[in-house]
Amino acid sequence: MRAVPGAAANWRAQGDLGPWLAQRGVIGICGVDTRALTTHIRRHGMARAAIAHNSDGDFDISALHKAARDWAGISNADLAAQVSTPAPYAGEEAGWDLHKGYARAPADGPLVAVLDYGVKRAIVCRLAAAGLRTKVLPASASVQDVLACAPDGVVLSNGPGDPAATARHAAPLIRALIARGLPLFGICLGHQVLALALGGTTRKMAQGHHGANHPVKDLRTGRVWIVSMNHGFTVDAKSLPEGVQATHVSLFDGSNCGLRLEGKPVFSVQYHPEASPGPQDSFSLFEDFAAQVRARQGAAAQA
Repeated sequence: MRAVPGAAANWRAQGDLGPWLAQRGVIGICGVDTRALTTHIRRHGMARAAIAHNSDGDFDISALHKAARDWAGISNADLAAQVSTPAPYAGEEAGWDLHKGYARAPADGPLVAVLDYGVKRAIVCRLAAAGLRTKVLPASASVQDVLACAPDGVVLSNGPGDPAATARHAAPLIRALIARGLPLFGICLGHQVLALALGGTTRKMAQGHHGANHPVKDLRTGRVWIVSMNHGFTVDAKSLPEGVQATHVSLFDGSNCGLRLEGKPVFSVQYHPEASPGPQDSFSLFEDFAAQVRARQGAAAQA
């Protein structure tokens, strides 16, 4: 951070940042020229670094240099498996209101299975706010595990790590679910593993996209969305096979930010529609997915 944060001023605050970090063993650094750091990363790419704390100021600089050099990085790392829920659970919360808190998730209606690659709580809440029941499943879930829930749709969540590593076990599952006609909605890492499952490729970015003010253009309508992003890999739009349409593009660097499978209720976005930086227009993606889920549920009932 550029400066030491002052005392918490928000009326909902339960403490200050410093003690909160200390309780969790997390090191924070202030007094950094963050604009100069941003410029360095933009010019030279993301650097490896080691962060250490010692109250007496005694550091083994050579050892820290070695630790930074020896870090394996996240390429080929299936970090999603490390952060996923160990056991299935049902989502219990829906949208949040300033005066009422979280609403309760619906007790009936269509059910969607959420494959947890590191899912954000807000994603589960937005699905519930769209009228969907949710069952969150581990990243290691099999086709049988997913189908045992009798879902009307599936969400491929966000998460950390190299999408190619996660896709080694996720892609066969995704292809099997698409073959069964289930609506699929991918977010961030879920977007990337969906692209890999459909025959596309991903690559490591020089800087990645991190922030809440990224302009993304919908190629179908020309509309520009201001969205939140947090990823270090991207889908290579040129690698997408016939029948897979690129739907969104970053206006910062032209990287792919969305796709859909033609003729199927399958789509994904690179950004985080649940984050709603300012306007909440990206919430409409959850409504779009809910409409596809209900359409599939209705067709199954008539059959």
